[in-house]
Amino acid sequence: MDTNQSLIWELEAAIKSGSRDKRVATLRRITDLFVADADRLNERQIQVFDNLLAHLVKRIEGKALEELSQRLAPINNAPVETVQHLARHDNIAIAVPILTQSARLTDNDLIEIASTKTQAHLLAISGRSRLGANVTDAILQRGDGPVYHRLAENLGASFSDNGLERLTAHSERDERLAEKFALRLDVPSHFFRKLMAHATETVRSHLLAVAGPESRTRIQHVLAQISENAHHQAGLYSEQDCAEAYAKALELRGKGQLSEATLLDAVKTERGADTVAILSVLCGAPLSLVQTLLRNDQHEAFITPCKAAGLGWGTVHAMLASRSIGRRIADHELGLARADYAKLSQASAQRVLRFWQVRHTAAKDTAAPGGSQEPASYDIARSLIAASTAAG
Repeated sequence: MDTNQSLIWELEAAIKSGSRDKRVATLRRITDLFVADADRLNERQIQVFDNLLAHLVKRIEGKALEELSQRLAPINNAPVETVQHLARHDNIAIAVPILTQSARLTDNDLIEIASTKTQAHLLAISGRSRLGANVTDAILQRGDGPVYHRLAENLGASFSDNGLERLTAHSERDERLAEKFALRLDVPSHFFRKLMAHATETVRSHLLAVAGPESRTRIQHVLAQISENAHHQAGLYSEQDCAEAYAKALELRGKGQLSEATLLDAVKTERGADTVAILSVLCGAPLSLVQTLLRNDQHEAFITPCKAAGLGWGTVHAMLASRSIGRRIADHELGLARADYAKLSQASAQRVLRFWQVRHTAAKDTAAPGGSQEPASYDIARSLIAASTAAG
């Protein structure tokens, strides 16, 4: 390239002169030449421009670099080293054009910038026309509210299950984010159901008002499912349903047809009243006590009637995951529940259950209308000690 030598001499003169205006003028001249011929240059020729620009950008600040960033950002074969420098610049006005547009930035570049630079840099990256799930994961790890909002409305952004979990969790406490996230047609069904289940009535109404035909149909379908499930669950523990389920369980036992498999089938088909009634018959405790134990916040209360009935952990796990029972254990507590279940013997569980039954019956007999009928504590160790003392 005949201009190479003259550009190098011009660059040397600009650097040696110490004049900012001279350096800016040289930067613009080199940029003009590159932009004019960019679509005809090979990588070796681009490297020449990159070397020239790299010397200048380290000695220039402000508007001149903003202009350079804006001119190079849309060019697919822009000089790599120069682009890398501009993308990581602390002045966000300089970094934004490159971060939002440049095809020269790889996913690894974007992840590294998202992991080390400011929220303004993350916000700029979040606006790119295409973002892979590995990049959005990195952004969501550090991003603030505005970053989450921009990602949620960026239809070119892809998300991993972990990223979707983060967006769903944040949407539960941010109505505007919930609206933006729910309008995406690429949100998997199970995340979408969870999102809509936690959405306020205000969010649901607004979504139905602004959604397009396809989104509106999806929202209406999911809301109908949520309403049906809520109605179903609300009726699981009526006195009549429980009494009928208990009578049916006693009948099955009389025919020799009541077993853990019967219980597991009720759990899998979300038949809550049947689940409670069958467990009550299998463990030999009153229906009202078993119902109370399964809804208690302490996992010890949940696992005791299960162990007393001799259930395997697989069945207990299925019960803990069931929506129909009325109380689901938190994920972080599941490991503790499994360990306690393994340590608790069936004989001890039966003994504790008999102790709780006495206290439960006494509480029912003395409780005022609307008062608590639950024992003060469902701690297994304390109950075992108390039961032994009572027996002695």
